[in-house]
Amino acid sequence: MEQDNYILPKNFPELKNETFLQAARGEETQHVPVWCMRQAGRYLPEFREARAGKDFFETCRSPEACCELTLQPLRRFPFDAAIIFCDILVVPQALGMEVLMVPGKGPTFPEPLKEPEDLLRLKPQVDVAAELGYVFKAITLTRHKLEGKVPLIGFTGAPWTLMTYMIEGAGSPTMSKAKRWLYCHPEASHKLLRQLTDVIVEYLLGQVSAGAQALQVFESHAGCLGPVQFNEFALPYLRDIARRVKEKLKESGLDMVPMIVFAKDAHYALEDLSQSRYEVVGLDWTVDPKEARERTGGRVSLQGNMDPCGLYAPKEKIGEIVKKMVEGFGTQRYIANLGHGLYPDMDPDHVGAFVEAVHTHSKQLQEQK
Repeated sequence: MEQDNYILPKNFPELKNETFLQAARGEETQHVPVWCMRQAGRYLPEFREARAGKDFFETCRSPEACCELTLQPLRRFPFDAAIIFCDILVVPQALGMEVLMVPGKGPTFPEPLKEPEDLLRLKPQVDVAAELGYVFKAITLTRHKLEGKVPLIGFTGAPWTLMTYMIEGAGSPTMSKAKRWLYCHPEASHKLLRQLTDVIVEYLLGQVSAGAQALQVFESHAGCLGPVQFNEFALPYLRDIARRVKEKLKESGLDMVPMIVFAKDAHYALEDLSQSRYEVVGLDWTVDPKEARERTGGRVSLQGNMDPCGLYAPKEKIGEIVKKMVEGFGTQRYIANLGHGLYPDMDPDHVGAFVEAVHTHSKQLQEQK
């Protein structure tokens, strides 16, 4: 019977640390919560050991493997949230595209989309539960195994970011092939972005249904767009996702969960992002904390934004960087994080110093009030 409970999204253990959710919802917190993008990652020796010799996407399709990788960083560090181990490119896979993780190169699409007629290769309808059910199972299993220690975050890539991979066929410094579509094939671009949005909405609803307690939407490639293109090809879809997810959660009687939008390098869009129905706006390290507060006008909580490379600094220096960052953001309506994901060559001890510094300095600043 106990085994059944593990695989059913109900009877979850009571949450013991709500700090992350409180900050996301704009409620008062005793200290600043902290988690890291890619906290389940190659910088941890136990992660490298667990992943050794295994295909990346095969690992993503194993709920047990994803659960273990999600829990690993929490055994080492007092993070205030967990984020499910997965990848944003499972959505293009669900649409019928082949994606390989090539060692030394990263994600690769053997047959990327080249011209608008290639959209016919995508599945017109996606059974999200059938195609991505393994992610839902991983979330449910992990939520049980977390034993209420911290909340569990689910996530997705945003439509524009997924579109870039599907057309470029891999990472690219310029995204010129994908951007060419925006200029030469705007109608086909919108068709693809709409198709991705439809799948993403169902995918996020499935994650909440499975037990996710917050959702993050990664617009990782916002920086290669200017304000005009962002407002036409990215922002409307980000807003549509938040609106539709919230409406459908309400209709389904599911818990309303806070949503985070992280549009990397979209500093030009802070005002718009803060009025897009997300409770939290994630920031990269190019944005000044005080300026971000002013420009978002108290409408949202903020998340970020230490330069990940700051973790190469000596531990005392990390403490100084964190103190300045927390002072800039203030201790309320704030979730500490890096301005991007952890890099594989980072020292776990320095990650620990970062987490400890956030807790220590935010508690001290809170007491001084």
